[in-house]
Amino acid sequence: SDYEQLGYNLRINLFQGGPLKSRSLMRDSYTLDVFQKAVIDPRHWHGRTVSELGRWYEKYFLDLNVQKAMKEKYG
Repeated sequence: SDYEQLGYNLRINLFQGGPLKSRSLMRDSYTLDVFQKAVIDPRHWHGRTVSELGRWYEKYFLDLNVQKAMKEKYG
């Protein structure tokens, strides 16, 4: 019956999850020293630079979150 078939499908593990060790084409293409020599610059990522406006918005939203937390804690 449909009920038996549904129970069978729920008892077996159809969705076994992802692999325990992930693989990446980029990691497989380069040797380890390329990643060790890489310098991460927070102001220049993915070809974009963080502008003054971006830094202003970051500070603005941080300030809003602090104000909200203070209002929740102290009323």
